[in-house]
Amino acid sequence: MSVDGWNTVLVLGGIRSGKSEFAESLVSDAPVVRYVATAPEGDPDDTEWAARLAAHRQRRPGSWTTEETAGDPRRLADVVASAAPNETLLVDDLGGWVTVLLDPAHQPADDTATIDELAAAVRGCAARLVVVSPEVGLSLVPTTPLGRAFTDALGAANRAVADACDAVVLVVAGQPAWLKRAAATVPVARGAAGPEVSAVAPPAVNGAALEPTPELVSLPDVRTPAPPAPPAESATSWAAPTMALPMVATGLVIQPGMELPMPDEYAGPQAVERLATLDVPGAGLGVLEQVVNFAAATQGTPTPAAWSSVRVLLLNGDHGGGAAAGTVPGDSARRAGQARAGRGALARLAAESGATLQVVDAPTAGPIEAEPALTGEQVESALRYGWRLAEEAAEAGVQLLVLAACGAGTEAAAAAVLAATAGAEPPAVLGRVVTDSGEIDDAAWMRRCAAVRDALHRTRRSPRGAKEVLAELGGGDIAIATGVLLGATARRVPVMLDGPVGLAAGLISRDLAGQARHWCLLADHGGDPASKLAADVLGLTPVLDLRLDLGEGANALVALPMLRSVLALAAALPTHPSLTGGTDRDDEGADEVGTDEPDFAEPEPAGPGPTSTEPEEQRADPSGSRAG
Repeated sequence: MSVDGWNTVLVLGGIRSGKSEFAESLVSDAPVVRYVATAPEGDPDDTEWAARLAAHRQRRPGSWTTEETAGDPRRLADVVASAAPNETLLVDDLGGWVTVLLDPAHQPADDTATIDELAAAVRGCAARLVVVSPEVGLSLVPTTPLGRAFTDALGAANRAVADACDAVVLVVAGQPAWLKRAAATVPVARGAAGPEVSAVAPPAVNGAALEPTPELVSLPDVRTPAPPAPPAESATSWAAPTMALPMVATGLVIQPGMELPMPDEYAGPQAVERLATLDVPGAGLGVLEQVVNFAAATQGTPTPAAWSSVRVLLLNGDHGGGAAAGTVPGDSARRAGQARAGRGALARLAAESGATLQVVDAPTAGPIEAEPALTGEQVESALRYGWRLAEEAAEAGVQLLVLAACGAGTEAAAAAVLAATAGAEPPAVLGRVVTDSGEIDDAAWMRRCAAVRDALHRTRRSPRGAKEVLAELGGGDIAIATGVLLGATARRVPVMLDGPVGLAAGLISRDLAGQARHWCLLADHGGDPASKLAADVLGLTPVLDLRLDLGEGANALVALPMLRSVLALAAALPTHPSLTGGTDRDDEGADEVGTDEPDFAEPEPAGPGPTSTEPEEQRADPSGSRAG
């Protein structure tokens, strides 16, 4: 936003000053906006006014809803006062509202009292609110009583609403000038759809609330890898943290049926069509065309650029009970510690790829065979936490997120989610358990299967909604991953999945916002049965099939350089000369480069007959005399 800390803002401006467009830009990051239209329809014969209204409607995204208040000017105060904290309102504009207020059809009325009611509603508004109003106080005093009444009432309304708003901006010739800025007390990080009001209640472990800790109150550090160390060194150094924002409640209500953005439906096919015109010596990019298609759709251009800013989110959250059978206690914490210190496969690959790394600690989930993994409050907190992680990445300019996980029991939790949402049988989607020594532990695999089976039996009569599945079976890491997918979708940031946690989150996100899966790219399913089935349910085709098993997230980083190379190649190669009308021949007498006339040769007859194209009367007789 252009000014920090505001909850309500008044946007002033003259006619055609760009005030409405600027106001719309202030709420462009909100997934859903309630547009409050105050102007009446006007005279049906006034085509110019109708065209203005149509232009305003056409500019609004499809996810916005429209509410009309022209029928009753007093209703605007009620709409503002009753707005919920998770809502975003855009009122456009007070000029139309004053016009209706002064309409004889609504008289007699106490204009001053109605304006005061609106100002009081704005001052107490819990939602995010942007009010647009024309600034007419700089013009000449109207010569008619009705004109003077309008300017006086609008001036009084602007003054009262400006006093009630946190911030006021004047737009002159498309340039915003802030007249009143929000009080700069404690910096507040805002969510995509509502004001920040209080600290998020931290997640709990096995039903017991945790005390607030720095890891839960604020976002984890983002670490930027240094260039790879020489072979003689055994560790990679890391730079200081680049960002740490306070984690506070966004007021966002994450619920089923959210309307989030979709990728550009035209840019992807156009990019694939363009690939067929490139000057390549072979047949093209093969299956990697889908990478260009995906990047073009998510970037909204037929010539997508390679992702230069990539962030890896490593979710570290264990699952208790039989889900973690066969794992070494404390191993996931050791892996997370390695990543923080710049060691291990994931950190090394992130350093090679120039990606930043953020280690996210999730609460330990309870044993799902005996009790819910999380409480409902913990699920809500984890979803908002993941949303904020994605939002912070978007604000930092990240172009691609990579989801990774290192918790104990994640495979069994993902299998439970898959069984609950897609009807899979636990033994069919649970991979074999391999010990540190490389041996297959069938006893541990059976304990995991039994834990998932018992959890499904325990919840057989429970609802199968997204949040209920997360609470009963999913756990903290899958809940945070779901929030990341939703937040990234809201901010149009693509996400690369690699492993059961990310794919389980993709399955959960379908019931909350079906658009999220269209922003996901699957690097490699790695042969994991749960990942293969989840990818099939989500309609995601793996880009590669390398059968790597370096840990969730590491496989994606192995593929990342190749995907970047493909995108860079597709963007840089020129069009084939044959499609531009030119040639590259340098032979004597050959066509010059850029010639528009194509080469043409008269075809020879296929059988006996005249071989000359000369007219009949000019054709020579072999006997020396003319025919006829």
